[in-house]
Formats: sequence, structure tokens, C-alpha cells
Amino acid sequence: MLRSIYTASTGMIAQQTQIDTTSNNIANVNTVGYRKQRAEFADLMYQVSEYAGTATSSTTNSPTGLEVGLGVRPTAITKIFSQGNFQNTGNNLDMAITGNGFFQIELPDGKIAYTRNGAFKLNQDGQVVNSAGYKLIPEIVVPNDTTDIAIGADGVVSVIQAGQQGAQQLTQLELATFVNPAGLHALGDNLLLGTDASGGPIVSTPGLNGAGNIEQGFVELSNVQLVIELTDLITGQRAYEANSKAITTSDEMLQTVNGLKR
Repeated sequence: MLRSIYTASTGMIAQQTQIDTTSNNIANVNTVGYRKQRAEFADLMYQVSEYAGTATSSTTNSPTGLEVGLGVRPTAITKIFSQGNFQNTGNNLDMAITGNGFFQIELPDGKIAYTRNGAFKLNQDGQVVNSAGYKLIPEIVVPNDTTDIAIGADGVVSVIQAGQQGAQQLTQLELATFVNPAGLHALGDNLLLGTDASGGPIVSTPGLNGAGNIEQGFVELSNVQLVIELTDLITGQRAYEANSKAITTSDEMLQTVNGLKR
């Protein structure tokens, strides 16, 4: 009888993970470049009283056996890299990727991180950086006398300087793709690090190798759909309550047994 208490407790822990994951998705519904996460679960081991196929007579076998499961456990929280909606900002330094690529960001320790957040800015030296001041790679330095900046779908960055008629090309943007982007490690601040699970970065110019093209003046919103998340929140809450009810029922059964000798 105690087995049901422990089994239901694993269900409550699992549903807490589900609700935590859903809550994080809802909290980041307006986070530029955020990718929703999905909690995944697996059943635990089984206590076998009789294996399927056990002989029940000289000519017959048990068709199903007798196995009682011992609960559930979280196995993974998977990032979903579906395309988010675009928002027109009118800012020439904002960029969105129409594909699977990631922008490359240089961290203070020299490591390269990856992001879908294309809301970039200029620092005091004219370098294109993210909101934390980390440089975009390849490095882009905009001259002080720039009057306009253009970023093509192929990642070519050009500027028009004061007193000049034509555009001058500054650099060529590069995007990184991964064989398994779900294996990237989340650092926070919309930054991801490569891992053994993700594989090494495949760096290419926009438009090649599935990296996608650049859309200037847009940012990509999160791919969180509130209707789905609120539905998951409700089902997670109800499952949590049901597991709690199973513990309460098991406790009442134990109370009944303890009262038999009175």
C-alpha cells in the first residue's frame, strides 16, 4: 500500500518540472529570440510479479503478465527551434534570421556564444554589440561619419559616409548552424554555448547550408504560443492535484488498516 504513496510522489515531482518549464516559457513570451522548452518524461522501473508468457498450465501461458510501475521521472527539457514571428522595428541595426542560423557573439573570456536575438547596438567605439556590450562576430566597426547602414539578405554590410555618393562595403556577416541545436547549453541573456551534444558550429554566409537570410530592421520574437502554454499549465496543475489525491487516498487506506484492531 505504501508503494502508491511513493509512486504518486514521483508524479508530483514530475508535474512540478512540467509547470516550472511552462512558467519559464510564459515568462519569456516577449523575449526576443527566445526558444520555447518542452519537458519530457519516462516511466520508472516495474515490479514484476509474473512475466508475460509464464506457463499457467501444461498447455497455456499468461498473455500479459503482472507488472506494477513505480512512477515517472523527467528525462529531458528540449528546446524547440521553430521560427518565431518577426517584428518591424525600423532600427537599421536590428536583424532577424529567416532560417536555422545563429549570430555569433564574443564573450569577455574570448569564447563564442550563439544567439537568435538580433537586437544590436553601437558601443562608444562604433562596434556592433548586443545589449550586454558583447561584440558581434565577425566584428563590425561603423565609421563615425556614417549617415546610413545597409545589411543585405546575404549578410553584406555597407555604409554611406558623409560626403560620399556610393555605399562602401564594411564586412560580410556569417551565421553558425548546428547538427543538433537542441544540445546547445543555455547561458541566459539569450546566449547559447556549443557542447559535444550539439556538435561543432558550421559557419557559413547567410543563404548557404540552411543558415537562412538576414532581414534588416526586424527582430524575431519568441516562438512561445500562449494558448498552448496555458493549456499545458492547466493540465500540469490537474495532474499534480490528481497525484496529490492519490497520496491522500493511500493515506486514508493506511488509516483504515491501522484502525482494524480497535
